[in-house]
This record gives sequence, structure tokens and C-alpha cells, in this order.
Amino acid sequence: TQYSFKEVFGTLVAQKELFDVVAKPLVEDLIRGKNGLLFTYGVTGSGKTHTMTGSPGDGGLLPRCLAMIFNSIGPFQAKRFVFKLDDKNGVDVQSEVEALLERQKREALPTPKTPAGKRQLDPEFADMIEVQDHCRAEEVDEDNVYGVFVSYIEIYNNYIYDLLEEAPCDSIKPKWNNCNTPVRNGDFVPPQSKILREDQNHNMYVTGCTEVEVKSTEEAFEVFWRAGQKKRRIANTQLNRESSRSHSVFIIKLAQAPLDADGDNVLQEKEQITLSQLSLVDLAGSERTNRTKAEGSRLREAGNINQSLMTLRTCIEVLRENQLYGTNKMVPYRDSKLTHLFKNYFDGEGKVRMIVCVNPKAEDYEESLQVMRFAEMTQEVEVARPLDRPLCGLTPGRRLRNQAFREELSRKLELRGGPVGAGPEEPSAAELFFQSFPPLPSCELLDINDDQTLPKLIEALEQRHKMRQMLAEEFAKNVLAFKTMLQEFDSSVASKENYLQGKLSEKEKTITGQKTELERLEKKIKTLEYKIEILEKTATIYEEDKRNLQQELESKSQKLQRQASDKRRLEARLQGMVAETSLKWEKECERRVAAKQLEMQNKLWVKDEKLKQLKAIVTEPRAERPERPSREREREKPLPRSVSPSPAPSAPVAPLRPRRSRSAGERWVDHRPPSHVPTETLLQPRVPRAITVDAPSERALAQCDRYLLTHQELASDGEIQTKLIKGDVFKTRGGGQAVQFTDIETLKQESPTGRKRRSSPPNPDPAGEAVDSEWTDVETRCSVAVEMRAGSALGPGFQHHAQPK
Repeated sequence: TQYSFKEVFGTLVAQKELFDVVAKPLVEDLIRGKNGLLFTYGVTGSGKTHTMTGSPGDGGLLPRCLAMIFNSIGPFQAKRFVFKLDDKNGVDVQSEVEALLERQKREALPTPKTPAGKRQLDPEFADMIEVQDHCRAEEVDEDNVYGVFVSYIEIYNNYIYDLLEEAPCDSIKPKWNNCNTPVRNGDFVPPQSKILREDQNHNMYVTGCTEVEVKSTEEAFEVFWRAGQKKRRIANTQLNRESSRSHSVFIIKLAQAPLDADGDNVLQEKEQITLSQLSLVDLAGSERTNRTKAEGSRLREAGNINQSLMTLRTCIEVLRENQLYGTNKMVPYRDSKLTHLFKNYFDGEGKVRMIVCVNPKAEDYEESLQVMRFAEMTQEVEVARPLDRPLCGLTPGRRLRNQAFREELSRKLELRGGPVGAGPEEPSAAELFFQSFPPLPSCELLDINDDQTLPKLIEALEQRHKMRQMLAEEFAKNVLAFKTMLQEFDSSVASKENYLQGKLSEKEKTITGQKTELERLEKKIKTLEYKIEILEKTATIYEEDKRNLQQELESKSQKLQRQASDKRRLEARLQGMVAETSLKWEKECERRVAAKQLEMQNKLWVKDEKLKQLKAIVTEPRAERPERPSREREREKPLPRSVSPSPAPSAPVAPLRPRRSRSAGERWVDHRPPSHVPTETLLQPRVPRAITVDAPSERALAQCDRYLLTHQELASDGEIQTKLIKGDVFKTRGGGQAVQFTDIETLKQESPTGRKRRSSPPNPDPAGEAVDSEWTDVETRCSVAVEMRAGSALGPGFQHHAQPK
């Protein structure tokens, strides 16, 4: 499985490299007045706390952030208590006098709130904050003054606790007895959870949280380590010896306000104060209880940790869905204190970054996949809100002008009266020059006849004149020599200038050539970028066409599969119909063959009977004429059945296949038209358990499984012919009923007097012979015989007789 992130660090990455990529832009935004949020997220034991805090000799992200903040604003910090935080997530600015009174009041307290920054640090964490790179922000407004406040909270079992709150006893770790219950102690005070509220700018904050003003990196980290980190809840589990059982949040607030027009004091306007915040969050590790073997309170802690992390995932997913699809679903911030506290960050009130820590253990494989899948999804969420900073309208550079003015003023004061505590003034060069001249004698004339004072004064002045001339000559020589040296220096400077001009012209030519080459390369880069853009668009179009063709191919293949399945079903159906039709025709052929065999057998028997009668007539002696029986007597006398002749061996007849009746247990639809004419014959169709209808209906067909249609028409001889058309009823796929005809039975009425007989011979005998020949003639006797039909109920052994005309 592959996941893509903005930056991936190896197992041997240095803390400084990680800080420069991840946390340094957040600190720069903090100094510019923007908010920031940094998470460390991962499975238990993956190194989240080590990434945030660091180890001895190599500080993590938190001490490096503090060091960068104080390296950047160190010279511009306001005095303590100039900025004062209120209880509503705001900040006020106090004058110098109010800040001084506040400092004196705090110094008079027996236990100061803030730890002393000048005392020697604890060696346990002293080497964690010795950051040697001295990183600092580039853009720091020098006309502002800054104040730093820190607070430290933890979210444990979905409750918020202040780790910097001073309690009368160890409220975080009470004493426990052997029954795993806390000892009843009157001095034990359980910690009070804090409440989240919303300020006037709709930002969430913790009510009553302790916020300490710090002035150095050492002081801030000492607050974090000694006052907060020692109270954080940790426990020993199967996965980690010191597993964090809560989400810890270290909040750094930076208050900044501009100086007044003189650049000396802070501007006393609350609207001009900017308060920015950087939250460093060390999340508790996501874990599975079946691996940690947690029980009791540890199991409840793990459930609350996983629930808060699940709420964080849900909020990120809803934000991503709202951003991608333009929906406006409500984000469930209030389901967890962790997401509710940082609601304004997710709504665009600052930059959010997440460090995903992964432990390459085989046991953490499933959890690591879930962590990386969630972290990859969070990169697609971008919510930004514009930041409005107040405009002070003052001239920039006020602090530097004020410092320059003070330095110039102190220099003027030094020139006037000398600095305070300075020694005697040293003699100047002019005073030393005048001291080298011979001293002047006394010029006071006490007597008019004094002839010594003036000659001595004249002599001293002449000596001074000579010395002055010597000094002037020496000065002229020195001036000449200095002029010569200046000329030589000017010539050397001119030659050097000429040489430098030549070198500079060469360098300029080289630079011009490089600029030309650079412009050519830039044009080439632009051309290549344009080609790359065109290729990317072409690749996108091809990929889209490929996806469309793949979808079309899939649809075609699905259509072909459906057609193949339909074809297979149709083939199966046709095969069934062919098998059914072949079976039907086989049965029909068998029936027709049996009927034909029976018809041929009857014809053969009729011929045999005629031959017997002919033989009897030929062999019978004609003694006397037999008496003609009457028709009434013939009707009353039963006709004995003769034995049927055996079939000829040359024409064997196959045994008839009995026809099975399907009427038993079946129900029929008897469809008789209203114009049905009764035939008054003995053979009448009788259908048991039948529904008689004039016209077929779906309701009647649904209740029955056989169908009978009675049809009457005139035959060729003018008699009424009745046909019984039978069929099977079956259900169709559409939910209806259909009838398939299987058999037809014909009932026909015939008159025996309608048969035509052969006329008598042309030359009849006398009257007595005529009657005998009409009765005993073979042709006459054969003509009155009744021919058997195929399918007749009378067998071959029955004797058929008829009366002559």
C-alpha cells in the first residue's frame, strides 16, 4: 500500500531538520500575529512525546520553538506585567507605573507564581534547551513590544485539567490501597476539571486556566517540565512503559502592541493589541485493548482515547466532504473536548499541521495503516479565513530614532560636563605644543630705568620666533612630503581604479553573458513548462478517453454476456421445444401406425369373410330356398360372434400401445358455444369436474389444467359433425395462461339407408329365381356387408348382417 505525504523523514532524522521543515513556519506566523496548531499523531510507542519534547542533549520541537521565539523578540520584550491577560481570552495593556506596582506586589508574595529564571537550572532538562543554532525569525516588527504567556493543560477521560494549577497536595496521583481503591484521606482534594467557553471573537478557550508570563527560554521550559510534565498522567502498558494516558496541550500566547509616536512607551489602546497563539499537542496513542491487555481504569482510559481520536477523524472527514462536494454538513466538534477546543483552527482561524509517527513493528501493522490512511486524507482539507490586523497609523522606525536620539543626547552631555565619575581631563595637542616653547619672563615694569625686563622679553620672543620659523619650515617640508605622498597615493589609486575598472568591465561582460544565458534558459524553461502543461492536458484527455473506453468496453462485455446468457436460455428453450415436439410427433406416428395396422387388419378380415362366404355358397348344395327371416326377428335374435381369423404371417401387426387417460384427478375447462346443437346420439362427450364456459377467461384457465373446445360443422354428406379439440393449460412467464392443443376427437352421425347398392343383373331370372339370386348371390351378399372402419369399437369376430332392399 502506498501513501503520499508532504514530507517524509527517515529514522535517523535530526531534530533540527524536523523543526526547520515543520515547526519553524508556525513560529514565524506566530510572530506575524497568526495562530498555529501542531499535532503529533500515531500508535502507542511510535515516538510522539520524543518528537515533541526531545531527549537530553537534543531538544525536540517544543524547546526549539521557545528558543526561536525569544531569540527573535528578545530585545523588544516589554517589562513584566505590562501585558495582563483577562479571564475572557483577551489581553490588556498597563502603564509603567501600574506594571511597577504589580511587580512589587508579586515580589512581596512568599511564593512567586513564576519560577526564577536566574537561578541554576535543573540538570535533568538543562541540556534540552541548549539550542546552539540560534534560529530567529526574519520579519520582526521593531516598533512593537512583545509579551509571552504559556499554559499547559491535559484532556483526560474527556475532561480538561490544568497542569499548572497549584494544589495543596498531589491531586493527580493519590495513594491507592491493595483493593485498588483510593485511600480515604482528608487532605486529598480531587482535581477540578475546567470548562470550555467561547470569547467575543468566537474562539474557544479554557476558563480559569493558569497562564504564566515568561521572559526566557529557560523560564518557559522550566514551567513546562517542572510544573506541568511531572503531573501528566502516564501508565505502564504492554506496549509502552511510560504510555501517555491523556492528550497534552502546551499553549504559547504572544501579545504584541505598537509603541507610541515617541517610540518610548507602549500605546495605551486595547484595539491595537494583537494576540496570537501556538498550540503544541501531544496526542495519546491509538491502541487496541486486546494488545495492551488493559483492564479496569486502563480499559476506560483507552476507550476514551480511541473515542476522541475517532471524533477527530470524523470532523476531518466531514470537513473534507463539505469542501469536495460543496455540502454544508454540521461538523460534530462537541462530541469530544479535543475537537471542541480547536474548533476555530478547523474553521480556518490558523494553520494546522500534523506529524505522523510510525513504528516499523510487525505488531503495529494494522494500526499504522489506519493512522497513515487518516493522515493522508487530512492533507486534502484546506480551510482559510482572512486575517485582519489593526492599523496604528504611526511612522515606522520609531524605536531606532528614539535610541539614536538618546545616544546623541548622552554624547552631548558628555561633551558638556563629562560623564559621571570620569577622571581629570587629559591635555590636548595644542596645549602640549605651547608647553614646548621657552617660558616668557615677567613683563611687569616696576622702574623707569629698568633695562633688563625688556631685553629679556625681546630675547625670549626672538627665540620663540626662531622656533616658530623652524617649525614652519619643518611644517612646510612635511606638507610637501605629504603632498608628494598624496600624489603618489592618488596615482596608485588611479592605477588601481583603472585596473579595477578593467576587471569590472570584464565582470560586467561576464555577468551580461550570464544574464543572456539565464534569460535564454528561462525562456527554455517556460517553453518546456508550456510543453509539459500541454502534455499533462493531453495525458489527462487520454486518460479520460481511456476511462471512457474502458467503461464502454465493460458495458459491451456485459451486454455480450447478457446476450450469450439469453442465447443459452433460448437454445435450452428451443431444445426443450424440439424434444417436446419430437416426442409429440413420435406419439402421433405411433397412433397413426396403430390405426393403419388396425384398418388393414379389418380389411384383411373382411376379405377373408367374403372368401368364406363365397366358398360356402360355392360348396353349398342348392336344395331348397331358405326362408327369409324377418327384420324384426333378426333384430331380436342376438348375433353370435365368430372367431376372428388369425392374421397372415406375411403381414405381422405390431401390438397396439394403450392410451393412458389423463382425465383422472384433472380439472377441465368445457368450452361450448351458445349455438351448440344436440345430436341425439348415444356417444355424448361427458367431462367430469369441468367448468362449463361460453368464452374462455383467465380465472377459469387459472383453476384448471386441461381445456376442451366443442366445435360443430356440416360434413360433406349434410350431417352434423362434432369435433372435440383437447389441450393442456400452462402458465406463461408474464403471469398469464396459455393453451397448447394436443388431440382432436371427431363424432359423426351417419344414416345406414343412405348407402347406395349395386343394381340387379340386366337379364334377371324368373320370379322365384330372382328372389333366391338376390339373397344368395355372392355379389349381393357382399354388398350388404358393413365395412369396418379404423377405430371402430366392433372387433373382427363380430358378424355383421343387413336386410336386403
